[in-house]
Amino acid sequence: MLVAVFSVFAASRKDPLVDMAEQVHAGFLAAGLGEPTVRLRLSDPPLTAEIAAVQAIAGTKRISSIARVVKRWPELERFVRTTGSVGLGKAEARVLSNVTETGAVEAIDFAILKEIAQGVPKSFPCHAIDLHFSVPGFSDGPQLPAQPDLQTLRGLMRAGVDIGAGHPTSPGISVHDKWWVNGRQRSLAALRIVEADPQAKKLPAPPADVATLLSACGKVRKTIQVPIVATPAATAAAVSPGGLTPDMDDAIRTVVRGYRAKMTELLDTLPHDLPDQVGSAPATPADGGPSAGPKKPDLVRAFTPLGYDCRGESGSFRLQRRTPGNLTVTLQVDVGSWNSSVAAFMQVIGMVNGHGFKATLPLHASRRAVRGEVRGVELPSQFPIGSAERWTQIVDNLATLVAALDRSFVPEVEAISGPSPEWFRPEQT
Repeated sequence: MLVAVFSVFAASRKDPLVDMAEQVHAGFLAAGLGEPTVRLRLSDPPLTAEIAAVQAIAGTKRISSIARVVKRWPELERFVRTTGSVGLGKAEARVLSNVTETGAVEAIDFAILKEIAQGVPKSFPCHAIDLHFSVPGFSDGPQLPAQPDLQTLRGLMRAGVDIGAGHPTSPGISVHDKWWVNGRQRSLAALRIVEADPQAKKLPAPPADVATLLSACGKVRKTIQVPIVATPAATAAAVSPGGLTPDMDDAIRTVVRGYRAKMTELLDTLPHDLPDQVGSAPATPADGGPSAGPKKPDLVRAFTPLGYDCRGESGSFRLQRRTPGNLTVTLQVDVGSWNSSVAAFMQVIGMVNGHGFKATLPLHASRRAVRGEVRGVELPSQFPIGSAERWTQIVDNLATLVAALDRSFVPEVEAISGPSPEWFRPEQT
């Protein structure tokens, strides 16, 4: 079976972008892999008709990094194109990319790429820049297209691959930098496709030269595994995240629907009857201090006895445990950066015969939480946190609910799917 293995490396936006690009380029050469093919994608900020009208009225000057690059290197003008369209609610963006419409990559001298990277963001305050390095032999499996189809992108994002943060969608190593409201965002990530044995305890180690290259990229902060299935296309070059057989998929969906239907019954067993958003405690106490203090200690206190570890420091926490059958149970707890509220859900993730699956349930903090649906699917509720005491009660409620689901929902899903390969860990920090 084929497994896409994403390695996300530690990347600091304090380090110059050009240093990171040179580090990756030098890593290929030092590992003996030869000169890599480099794909460049540079984009200006998206422009809507409404934004253009406001800028015209205000007399705001719009800076184009692409115009500056082309002025410096006129030979790159052939790579410029416009994507999207202008209209009500639509946006277009100017892009410079050396990937042709057929997917071929036209080489750009790395010395030029270095100078472009060195100019970001002062000389070239682009919306985003991506540099993707690759060589033959870096990965097993089929050759993937430089621009995957929409279905593949959706499948990767559902599997936890952060496409927006620059994670690669084809084998190689990607350096990504983009504008964001709180400063430039930086990413360094690699993608390899591995031929895996479901009966093995571990995934095969990369070849020595590839291992040397990955080591040169620095410390791995997170790995993501995505089972993939080659599509029977003429080129055999496209892949998509795997799915279950119809019978097993229907059986797991039936279990999920059943537990969503009896969620009210489960919520009636929670120890604290907390008020909903209408009658919630104020988000900020009278003394003006932090609304609930640190969130992680209560999560660790309540969920460590249930076998979960806890990752995250603020805003979002990810708690995980493994079942006896090597399924991964994940709890995602988001406490928000802009408002003091909590939303949580549980996922049971596994792999069967090379096909991955997720069984998802929303986790509500109280029987009186506001519960909404979209097209018949219940969503995690946004529940106000309020004081530190209330946060402790919320965590106690969530832990009680999770303990009940661990005794019932999780074993039922595992009984349908059977065990997953011992090496399968969808996301590991």
